[in-house]
Amino acid sequence: MAFVLYCVDKAGHGHVRAENRPAHLDYLNSNLERILIAGPMTSDDGASVTGSVIILSDDSRAEAEAFAAGDPYTKAGLFESVTITAYKKVLP
Repeated sequence: MAFVLYCVDKAGHGHVRAENRPAHLDYLNSNLERILIAGPMTSDDGASVTGSVIILSDDSRAEAEAFAAGDPYTKAGLFESVTITAYKKVLP
């Protein structure tokens, strides 16, 4: 089953993202077998990062929640909100 993690950064927390990016990337790279897609959300002009989207392949919501809780960005308090939603890929 797939789950979408939709993570919105707190305003003014770009420094928190920058400081924790290496640990975040290490965390993602250590979980590549379950990540279907991952990347930052940006402002319309691409000048600033506003959050993250990660789609995971996990057996349960609890696993997706544990993944989100273990992310260094989450631990550093970067996110204003994290929404986890079950997802079904249809196309392509």
